[in-house]
Amino acid sequence: QLQLVESGGELVQPGGSLRLSCAASGFTLDDYAIGWFRQAPGKEREGVSCISSSGGSTYYADSMKGRFTISKGRAKNTVYLQMNSLKPEGTVVYSCAGVKAECGELVENRYDYWGKGTRVTVSS
Repeated sequence: QLQLVESGGELVQPGGSLRLSCAASGFTLDDYAIGWFRQAPGKEREGVSCISSSGGSTYYADSMKGRFTISKGRAKNTVYLQMNSLKPEGTVVYSCAGVKAECGELVENRYDYWGKGTRVTVSS
C-alpha cells in the first residue's frame, strides 16, 4: 500500500523556522517526484515546492524562493521541507504528494498519491 505521511507541523513564531518531513512507505521515492502543497482555510491549495525522483532538480513557487529548501533524506524515502523566515499566516495545512513522473507544473491534479497533511501555525 502506497502511503505518504507528513510530520513536523507545529506552532512557530513569525520569522522562525520549521522542518517538515514526508515519509513514504510501500514504494520507493527513487521513481517519484514529490511535491509539497499548502492550503489555508477558505483558500485553494497551492504548490510550494517539488523535488525530482533523482533529487537532482528542485522547484519552488516564487513566494517561497530563498526561504524554503526541499531535499531528500539520506535514506531517500523521506523528503524534507525546510522553511525559514516564516510569515504570520495563521494556520496552514502542508501536504506532500507523489507523481511517477518529473516535477513539471506544480499543480495538484498531476499528483497521484497524497498524505493527510500537517498543520503549521505561524503566529505570535
